Amino acid sequence: MHTPSEPRARLHVPTPPHVRTSTPALLHTCTVDILLLTEPTNHPDAANVALPHIPHLRTWAPAQADILLLDEPTNHLDVTNVAWLQQYLCGAGITCMIVSHDSGFLDKVTTDIYHYENRRLKLYRGNLSAFVKVKPEAQSYYRLGAAQLRITFPDPAPLEGVTSREKSILKMIKVGFTYPGATKKALEGVTLHCRLSSRVAVVGANGAGKTTLIKILCAELKPQEGKVDRHPNLRVAYVAQHAFHHLEENLDISPVRYILRRYLGGEDKEETEKVHRKMTDEEWDKVKNQIWVFDRQNRKLDKIVGRRKKRRSYEYEIAWVGLTSLAYNKWITREELVERGFEKLVNEYDGRLAAEQKVGETTRPLTMACIEEYLKDFGLQPEFATHSNIRGLSGGQKVKLVLASAMWSNPHMLIMDEPTNYLDRESLGALAGSIKEWSGGVVVISHHSEFTGAICKETWTVDKGRLTVTKKDDPHEPHAAAEEEPA
Repeated sequence: MHTPSEPRARLHVPTPPHVRTSTPALLHTCTVDILLLTEPTNHPDAANVALPHIPHLRTWAPAQADILLLDEPTNHLDVTNVAWLQQYLCGAGITCMIVSHDSGFLDKVTTDIYHYENRRLKLYRGNLSAFVKVKPEAQSYYRLGAAQLRITFPDPAPLEGVTSREKSILKMIKVGFTYPGATKKALEGVTLHCRLSSRVAVVGANGAGKTTLIKILCAELKPQEGKVDRHPNLRVAYVAQHAFHHLEENLDISPVRYILRRYLGGEDKEETEKVHRKMTDEEWDKVKNQIWVFDRQNRKLDKIVGRRKKRRSYEYEIAWVGLTSLAYNKWITREELVERGFEKLVNEYDGRLAAEQKVGETTRPLTMACIEEYLKDFGLQPEFATHSNIRGLSGGQKVKLVLASAMWSNPHMLIMDEPTNYLDRESLGALAGSIKEWSGGVVVISHHSEFTGAICKETWTVDKGRLTVTKKDDPHEPHAAAEEEPA
């Protein structure tokens, strides 16, 4: 331990579980004051989740503690706040022990590295760059492509009528959204398109509206202005900013049983709860008594029993209350059903059809053995997939499970909100590699410029609720999201 007269050191320990085990014993022998800042969970503000670390540090006097312990301090922080934290730590004059996978951050703030080798901590003098020079096998700290781990995404299911990866399959048209009780719009006039070829980085300051945009895109929120159009058979995999919320009610079962439970019945239970599909009793009461007149006979809609393509849209076969013969069924256009208030009923039927769609000649069977084998493609071996409860997994393992479970349905779009927060460098490199090779579309919110720079060719910049789209081939020229024909 450094004495007060010695320069304060900033140490990086790249193996969090072992540090947490050994630190209390080390600190028990020292007469020091300690400030511990760890990754918070269940943060109440879903619209602006910048960690409370920064305001805590800005009001905290360095003389109050001798050692500052930081566990993934850059998670959720935008570029401005990360820069402030770097400057603060370099000039604070306090011993810091840091757990982080942010290479650029570590390079700027560390003076020593503790590396976990053969069940022991070995000290290396210098910053992360110096460490990698003497440990070439740690190149993944600087080059995502150097990762040895591999993650394999399942192929997307075919989409009816989509013959080009450049065709729009999900779009927002002049969307506006305001949170209840707020006086200022979170989003205003947002227009965008997603394609199978999309590789999009969503950037902007904390609180700019990035997460709100993504939640509307994924049907977690419903816009008050504009509209969201999606291909009827579209499957979207969503990894939320606080990824662990997907698992909160299933902590005491294994990852294999979690996927089994989530997809039991053939459809993703998370998808059935989306706002574009779930019709409340009040909404159903408003539309179920509508009178339709055919052959001078009054009828009430009972359910949708079929669908067929009609030009650029679809028609739906309707069964009527009290009329069981198929001869009475009628084909109604999607546009008329939506206009009369049955949009969620139509979306629900489309969702069930999409879940039944086969990928190639066969569909992956929902069995424990098949799920266990599938999870290996995401870096979760049977030791953790079958023989451990979710509660005992590390943060990185939980993110892999959330990603794997979202991808089980062979989706066409993968939408992720800050997926890099809990992943180590190997896993981050593996994720980047899998995205490059995958044939579906990807949209990702991230402040990790190295990660997005390696995979994204389009940038959506959100500033004060407004969106600017920039293509990588012409970074100085913003592109307006042009109107396209419906998916």
